[in-house]
Amino acid sequence: MWQILGKEDKMKKFNLKKLTVTAILAAVAVVGSLFSFPVFGSKCAPVQHLVNILCAVTVGPWWALAQAFIAALIRNLLGLGSPLAFPGSMCGALLGGLLYKYGKKLPFAYIGEVVGTGIIGGMLSYPVAYLVMGNKATALFTFVVPFLISTCGGTIIAIIITLPLKRIRAYFSLTTIQMENGNSTVICMNMWRRVSLNLIFL
Repeated sequence: MWQILGKEDKMKKFNLKKLTVTAILAAVAVVGSLFSFPVFGSKCAPVQHLVNILCAVTVGPWWALAQAFIAALIRNLLGLGSPLAFPGSMCGALLGGLLYKYGKKLPFAYIGEVVGTGIIGGMLSYPVAYLVMGNKATALFTFVVPFLISTCGGTIIAIIITLPLKRIRAYFSLTTIQMENGNSTVICMNMWRRVSLNLIFL
């Protein structure tokens, strides 16, 4: 019985850590939505897509999906985004997380984000723009190229960040590191706090 209670307690703590990381990265995505730059006549806003990949490889697909939804909702409530933020972020976060979960390799997360956001999200934005936003001039592939530009920008930044971290054995999971005395644990959270702070001040 005590073993069962112990496992449940560890699970609650583990979920709390995932919730914390998700909240931090969602906040980074909201603040990062203020950062963009022009590329080939389109606007590249890479931070949300960078966050999607970081979230996908740290907390998994469903938490990544929750992060994207929360960030999109807050952006809409604050007037920093449009309803297109939902398909434009959630599809990439979910697909990137799923591919990474089962593929176990970082390139799966990169590919999932680009395909999920650029192609699937871009196409799903058509009915949102047409039905919700009343944009009658839009077409099925109207948003594919702009979304691809932003997601490719975010993916490139994610590659620059994640590959060096992997080389130093930061394997993007919320596992604990047992201290030599066996009495305490150190949670791999400080790294993500530093990453989040760096992204906020881009």
